[in-house]
Amino acid sequence: MKLVMMGTGVFALPTLRTLIESNHEVVGLFTQPDRHGRGHHQHINPMKALAEEHQIPVFQPIKANAPESIQDLQSLDADLCVVAAYGQILSQELLDTPKQGAINLHASLLPKYRGAAPIQWAVKKGEQETGVTIFQIEPKLDAGPVWGVVSTPIGTNETYGELQDRLALMGAELCLEVLGRIESGTYTPVVQDHNQLTLAPRLAKEDGEIDWTSPAAAINSHVRAVQPWPKPTTVLELQKRKPLNVQILQTKPKQEFDSEFDLEATSSAIPGEIIQVTKHELCVRTGNNENLLIEKIQPAGKKLMEIDEFLRGYQPKPGDRFVNRN
Repeated sequence: MKLVMMGTGVFALPTLRTLIESNHEVVGLFTQPDRHGRGHHQHINPMKALAEEHQIPVFQPIKANAPESIQDLQSLDADLCVVAAYGQILSQELLDTPKQGAINLHASLLPKYRGAAPIQWAVKKGEQETGVTIFQIEPKLDAGPVWGVVSTPIGTNETYGELQDRLALMGAELCLEVLGRIESGTYTPVVQDHNQLTLAPRLAKEDGEIDWTSPAAAINSHVRAVQPWPKPTTVLELQKRKPLNVQILQTKPKQEFDSEFDLEATSSAIPGEIIQVTKHELCVRTGNNENLLIEKIQPAGKKLMEIDEFLRGYQPKPGDRFVNRN
């Protein structure tokens, strides 16, 4: 088939590479406009770079549904659009342009986690399993009939970024299977059970902040869900020192203590308060009177540290406390 790829970012890249290497023909790439950072530094778009390497025409409309953009799509005479993390809602006019419409690679087990941040919300909610769903795009958000699904367990310590990389590879492989189903004309996509839907809205920068009143397991999931963005942030109030902005990058709920530790003496500790410090452990009280080990931490402007290195350098003590910025 003649395919147009529509996508931006690391999740879409393996699919574009797989389609280029397949027996299908990629006749065009639609991707987001180039972004410029500080000092007018231009961020490299890996999708654009890969397409140009293979002499594939690249289109970067500000609005994909604009008349001139749809005209560009019409000129490619595509059989199908393959969409992955494109970042724009597509109009019915655009969807009607390719002969067989458009399919979308979505990083969840639909109808769970419809929206812009499905991987982050699956990790944040403590799901043990997720996957990739490919569905026929309809105007309603992530609601079209399903062409194919692949699932995978979520690793105990797996972050959003690590899981995204795995799902991207799984999605590329699934895409080839789905294209075979569509091309054969013998497979009917399955309608989603809309009664089971949950939403996964885009996160904001402030959503990285750790809520120490949450249970230990929920904080552990949150820490993993916001890496590499928007990052798990908090403030550590140390005795006789200025408050320290830090990122908490790895944690583990702690259920058991040595017999020498006096749990009763810490019964009045409040969420975020450090209750135990040893040479190799920093334990914090969380919501529900639970406890959390901090295993990796990064003070603002410093390198990532294993907890024993941080303890030697900053010497926190029981009674010191992690707090919200506000």
